[in-house]
Amino acid sequence: MKEYKIKVNGNEYAVSVKNVENDSAEVIVNGTEYIVDVEGLKAKPATKTPRIVQPVAVPAGEAHPAIQNTNSPARTASAAAGDIKSPLPGVILDVMVREGDAVKVGQRLMLLEAMKMENNIDSDREGVVKSLKVRKGDSVLEGDVLITIG
Repeated sequence: MKEYKIKVNGNEYAVSVKNVENDSAEVIVNGTEYIVDVEGLKAKPATKTPRIVQPVAVPAGEAHPAIQNTNSPARTASAAAGDIKSPLPGVILDVMVREGDAVKVGQRLMLLEAMKMENNIDSDREGVVKSLKVRKGDSVLEGDVLITIG
């Protein structure tokens, strides 16, 4: 709502414009509502560009989001089987665990180089390393199984 102070014949009026459609407007003058005709008002042409509406960000509500979201591709059907998958295509720089090692949530399992960045692959569950599917220097694609934890 736009508000104006208008002088007519020396008298000052407080005018609020509520709505303008075609050649009429809803206004409030000194507290009284009126519908008035407006001459020379052109209707706005319809815009061709859509208005972008950004959705409201809602927190995930997870207790440890950095730990739990580290290996998001592992959250598929095979996640129940204990597979840790590669979040990105890249090269394995280092493997920090061996078969038979006990691991805890958040423990570093391996280091993956992807797009010239080093990415930590952490455990998202407790258990024992059942099998290592990759070795240092192996190239992996996104979604490839790296380790199985049971």
